[in-house]
Amino acid sequence: MSLVAPDPTRTVPLPLREQADVRDRWLTERLLDVLPGLMDRAGIDLWVVVGREYNEDPVLATLLPATWLTARRRTILLLHRSDDGVTPAAVSRYPVGQFLPAWTAARSTGRATERAQWAEVRRFVEQAGPLRIGVDVSERFALADGLSHTDHRLLTEALGPYAERLVSAEQLAVGWLETRLAEEIAVLHVLNRLVHQVIAEAFSPAVVTVGTTTALDVAWWIRQRFHDLGVEPWFQPTVVLQRAGVPLTEEQGTLLPAVPYDAVVQPGDLMQCDVGLTSLGLRTDTQRNAYVLRPGESAAPDGLRAALRTANRLQELTTAALVPGRTGNEVLTAARVAAVAEGIDGDVYSHPIGYHGHGAGPAIGQWDEQGGVPGAGDYPVHRDTAYALELAVRRPVPEWGGQCVRLGLEEGIALTDDGVEYLDGRQTEFLLIG
Repeated sequence: MSLVAPDPTRTVPLPLREQADVRDRWLTERLLDVLPGLMDRAGIDLWVVVGREYNEDPVLATLLPATWLTARRRTILLLHRSDDGVTPAAVSRYPVGQFLPAWTAARSTGRATERAQWAEVRRFVEQAGPLRIGVDVSERFALADGLSHTDHRLLTEALGPYAERLVSAEQLAVGWLETRLAEEIAVLHVLNRLVHQVIAEAFSPAVVTVGTTTALDVAWWIRQRFHDLGVEPWFQPTVVLQRAGVPLTEEQGTLLPAVPYDAVVQPGDLMQCDVGLTSLGLRTDTQRNAYVLRPGESAAPDGLRAALRTANRLQELTTAALVPGRTGNEVLTAARVAAVAEGIDGDVYSHPIGYHGHGAGPAIGQWDEQGGVPGAGDYPVHRDTAYALELAVRRPVPEWGGQCVRLGLEEGIALTDDGVEYLDGRQTEFLLIG
């Protein structure tokens, strides 16, 4: 399924060299067109991002050239906002892609080199004269808390009186990580299409031999399939079974499936997968469902199909609540109030997605926390962002003797000026295995 053309919106995956070209082009566009507005919104004149080899700030990886797989020694990036835009400079022993070299390491070694590097940071700050210097420290968001204790101390010592101008860059870091280019959203459509194709193949007789194949077999097949296609998962795929006669079990206040992961697939089973891949620096997160036909059946029981329709309705109520300016907790409350009004028993636990699977941005519930998420849930929704719309409903299934089923869905969505759009559509019918 690889491409011969470098257009990332056609199909995936691109050859690695072409992926690097695309990612570097995106970085240039983001530095020119996205970052100035984010810095203005956060009120930060200079953003300092620091990382050391094998101890990288999560933000640092999104600013480095695609050929840089880690930081090299100590890498210090300085992003200065001025009337002309943002000037990206690197105080680094090695050239850093689009960043202007602000320091040339002398032939000194050890502490002398370290002192010279921090002295250059001080000189840059003195020349730039920023009023607010943002650094990646945050109590609410781990992804915006990447400045190590040691580097924070060394930076503070190097800046001297300018250290009084240090502020948290939380809002800026989260905005940088969550904001998506139009072309990135187009690529997410393509990546989600690939995921949907792999799931359809996994939930078919080509992979599942009823009475022999286990749920764990299918999960590992999905992981291997991703690898063979040239993409990788960002978490181990899971496949969960539910079946008549095995009721849900309570765990941390929530009802969850009780069929073991290594159970053999049987006729009448409900199968749910949770999978996510990564390519071009972006991630997906998807849950879809299949039904294993019993002899003589041509469709899932009406009770299961009603549960899927209910889950689709909860998706609609949640996307209707996803309004820019609202916090994640406000979106959660609005969706849950609307669900209760329609008699829906369900949970909403959606999250941003992009550079990271559980990305920076507003948390909209968690599977074990439906009263709001302190901190991350208080962050507002912005346009030009992407989410994994994740939720579950519970309904009794008459064909299963009234046993309750927990039907979960997770689909990629994007929020733009045009509203919410599903990334390659959503599941409205069961995949059938027979």
